[in-house]
Amino acid sequence: MAVDYDARRADAAGGSDEALPELLPGAAPRTRELDLDESDTLEPFELPGADLSGEQLSVSVVPVQEDEFTCTVCFLVQHRSRLARSGLSGPICRDCFG
Repeated sequence: MAVDYDARRADAAGGSDEALPELLPGAAPRTRELDLDESDTLEPFELPGADLSGEQLSVSVVPVQEDEFTCTVCFLVQHRSRLARSGLSGPICRDCFG
């Protein structure tokens, strides 16, 4: 039996085809009041017992190697084996290409 998926279906839930009252022309917009507590504000997150005030963090940055490329979609440095396509827009990794 062939089914016409483009044909209008009868609503099985028993709802009506009327628009929502909020969407009708000339309907007054409803406003919502937000109940915010002072405790809802964001505060800095600190790990218990972790005092990093005297610490100095150092990071060594390694430049892109000859066998690596930077994907022009996700901007991650990938190994050449992950190269899916390289064109006018630049190299694209396998994850971003599809």
